[in-house]
Amino acid sequence: MEVTLLGTGDTTGTPTVGCDCDTCQRARSMGVERTRFSVHVRSASGQSLLVDFSPDFRSQFLREDLEPPDAAVVTHIHFDHLDGLGNVYRLADDLPVYAADETDPATGESVARTVRERYDYLDAVSVEPTAPFEPVRAAGLAVTLVPVDHPPFLCYGLLVEDPETGGRLALSGDTSYDVPDRSLAALSGADLLLADGIVPAENCEYHPLGGRHHDDAGVPRTFGDKHMTVEGARQLGDRLDAERTRLVHLSHYIPADRAFEDDMAVDGERFHL
Repeated sequence: MEVTLLGTGDTTGTPTVGCDCDTCQRARSMGVERTRFSVHVRSASGQSLLVDFSPDFRSQFLREDLEPPDAAVVTHIHFDHLDGLGNVYRLADDLPVYAADETDPATGESVARTVRERYDYLDAVSVEPTAPFEPVRAAGLAVTLVPVDHPPFLCYGLLVEDPETGGRLALSGDTSYDVPDRSLAALSGADLLLADGIVPAENCEYHPLGGRHHDDAGVPRTFGDKHMTVEGARQLGDRLDAERTRLVHLSHYIPADRAFEDDMAVDGERFHL
């Protein structure tokens, strides 16, 4: 199983448009980007799965010289994870898109229904309602959606397993540190964990809600109520006993001298599991 990190940034990406902060300037000088989140997984069978449809879909696929995916999964309905779906227009003949079938109290409909209704003009797309914790076979891979905590909407992490190689990829999804126990169990023991860590813990003082889910040393592991801090993401990796953890969904608010540390992903990284 080959995993390519297409997009490793938050909703504005790094560099951010119109920003000359030290972190954005350093990214430019290094020649690296963190575009909006998306992951490409090629199974041992040669088929490919796309996790989330970044608004940067076109540039990501051209940059990595990739063909349109054979199947895809959508973790939640925020625009930076969904709005790139329109890019498959005239590119795909038949694209099954897997999304959770649970009704979201905040919207009155499931992720699957939202995707279907927003993109009903895409004849090639078939939305496949998927029950959390129930593995489905997609692009030669076993794919399992697991609930996480990303208010106000339902959001899901993901376990992707290759039955031919035994490789296991876990994604925390966009989430606070308050991941349900059953989901933690499902995501544990992966060869690679992609963990959402948007800013360092000290940035919580700038959020109206502050920080949450403090560790024993008083360090907040959640920024506000939607995303993990960098420290929280690292602790999640330890808690899940992942062989390797890469931090994703990173913002340009991480100080430049720490924004590109060894475990902080940038676009284009590839892993073989």
